[in-house]
Amino acid sequence: MAQPPTRTESCPVPPPGSRSIDQILAAARARLRRLDPERAHLAVRGGALLVDIRPAGQRAAHGTVPGALAVERNVLEWRFDPRCVARLPQAVDYDVPVIVLCQEGYTSSLAAAALQDLGLHLATDVAGGFASWRIAGLPTLGPTPPLRPSSAAPPVTAGRAPR
Repeated sequence: MAQPPTRTESCPVPPPGSRSIDQILAAARARLRRLDPERAHLAVRGGALLVDIRPAGQRAAHGTVPGALAVERNVLEWRFDPRCVARLPQAVDYDVPVIVLCQEGYTSSLAAAALQDLGLHLATDVAGGFASWRIAGLPTLGPTPPLRPSSAAPPVTAGRAPR
C-alpha cells in the first residue's frame, strides 16, 4: 500500500529538533515487531488482544474483526496503562500482548509505540491494517450497509392514491 502523501512544496523551515511524520513513523516502526495479518490472527488465537483503534464511523463503513476490542485512539493510553484508574480490565500488567489495528497500518504503528512507552513491551501492530486483514481473507464482519429506503413504497408515490 502506498504511504500517505506528505507535503514538501513550499514547506516552511522546521524548528530545530522537530521531526517529520515520516521520521516519527520510521522511529516507531523500528521499535515494533510488526505482524502481517496472518501472524496477527494466529497471535490473537493464542491469547493476544486485538485492539481496533479506528473511529466508530470507520468501523461501520469498512467492517470489523470479530472479537477485536474497540478502543478509539484518543483514549488508548488511558485504557491500557496498568497504573491508570481508567484502565480496562484487560490491562492487568505490562506483559499483556496487545496488537493494534487501524485502517491501513500507519496510526496503529504510532499507537503501538505509545503503548510501549507506557511499558507494554509486547505491543505491536498489524502491517497494512484492517485493509490487509480483509484482503488476506481473515474473519471480518460488515461493513454496516447504509440505510436505504424501502422498496415497498418508493418515496415519489408513497401516500398517493392510484389513478
